[in-house]
Amino acid sequence: MIYPRPEVLVFDMDGVLVDVSQSYRETIRRTVFRFTGRQVSPAQVQDYKNRGGFNNDWDLSFQLIRELGANPSYEEVITCFQGIFLGENGDGLIMRERWIPQPGLLERLAARFRLAIFTGRLRREAELTLGRFARSVRFDPILTHEDVARPKPYPDGLLQIAAGGGRLCYIGDAVDDARAARAAGIAFIGVAAPENPRRDQLRELLRQEGALAVLDEVNQLEGLLK
Repeated sequence: MIYPRPEVLVFDMDGVLVDVSQSYRETIRRTVFRFTGRQVSPAQVQDYKNRGGFNNDWDLSFQLIRELGANPSYEEVITCFQGIFLGENGDGLIMRERWIPQPGLLERLAARFRLAIFTGRLRREAELTLGRFARSVRFDPILTHEDVARPKPYPDGLLQIAAGGGRLCYIGDAVDDARAARAAGIAFIGVAAPENPRRDQLRELLRQEGALAVLDEVNQLEGLLK
């Protein structure tokens, strides 16, 4: 059990509620290839995530492309990334996403806690995925990229949620998530999936950043909160 008991569970989406290994992460790799003709591995992408400061996948794609010697504008990178991710009619790599929570998990948690989301996704992208997988679950509020002046690792989104009252716990899978929670002065629970190519390093980094626990997946959360 986590003490003191939280009243509001705030979820990151990517890597926590949604497996994005074949959506966002693959889009990074394809975007880099489009501009450079070079392949980057999932482990290389995770290396940047573990450094922190690359919560935004546009920023990470741009950084990798520049380091590999190409020189497109940031806007060109965003346009390419979004075209791959969303496709022409919502049929891009976003359709490869897998919902991680087992049936009934979030409904049971919602009976005990208020549920919220703080994600770096664009609102449209968050709504598309939640509409596919979690229509019956109420998250209040849902804060996205457009809702904060400063993204993670800044704590702005978590502070907005905290202003609504209740003791928060943030569940995330990245160094920037942990740093945002620490800066906001709230509890943090990490997730490091066994399939993550830098899982052991990530687990240690999340602990160093103050994680109260590091889970293999969100489905272990219910047992931790009993």
